[in-house]
Amino acid sequence: MDLYPAIDLRGGRCVRLLRGDYDRETHYGDDPVAQAVAFAAAGAPWIHVVDLDAARSGEATNREVIAAICAAVEVPVQSGGGVRSVAAAAALAEVGVARVVIGTAALESPELVAEVAARQPVAVGLDARGRELAAHGWEVASGLDLIDVARRFNDVGVAALVVTEIGRDGTLEGPAFDQLADVLAVGDLDVVASGGVGTVDDLRRLAALEVGGRRLSGAILGRALYEGTVDLAEAIEAVASR
Repeated sequence: MDLYPAIDLRGGRCVRLLRGDYDRETHYGDDPVAQAVAFAAAGAPWIHVVDLDAARSGEATNREVIAAICAAVEVPVQSGGGVRSVAAAAALAEVGVARVVIGTAALESPELVAEVAARQPVAVGLDARGRELAAHGWEVASGLDLIDVARRFNDVGVAALVVTEIGRDGTLEGPAFDQLADVLAVGDLDVVASGGVGTVDDLRRLAALEVGGRRLSGAILGRALYEGTVDLAEAIEAVASR
């Protein structure tokens, strides 16, 4: 299972939101490029970058920062937030993003995902409160069901599903294991877990989660790294040994 240390960008700074609430932001630094370099130096196989401003507005506010991150590290960068057109996805690829994450547009215009996937690697971001998916920076309830939508993308060329339990995100209270197991059970796509990781033991449990012979391909780490409850190098070693 690969680990994806996360850099969430708002106004060019490293921040984390609690349960996706833009009014509950914690600032963790003004140099996201240096943070990415530190993650790569610790052995991260991926860097996960989210443009929180773009997720909310659709405007690519932090693209120059994302480009700088891609230029500074040799590991692949996965990035999302506000990717709602072929042009927006292509623009991220042009600055070095290895895989784009499409969230809101995947719910509102699912045909866009197949169109982008025919041109470049793409993951679908499924951000849910329980089974109900949210959109537009998690501020709008979609009325769509997580499992139904996960099935929809099985055969359109998607590389992975990034599944976030919003109610756990930024809490350090542990992932939503049952939710992730339900997603693993409905298709063949790689599944990357996000939300709630607080300890290395959480990561060990994620690495051990198995449904029908399928396991998670990755897990995203955010606040646990910034608060020091998880050491990235130790975590990478722990999941590699599973």
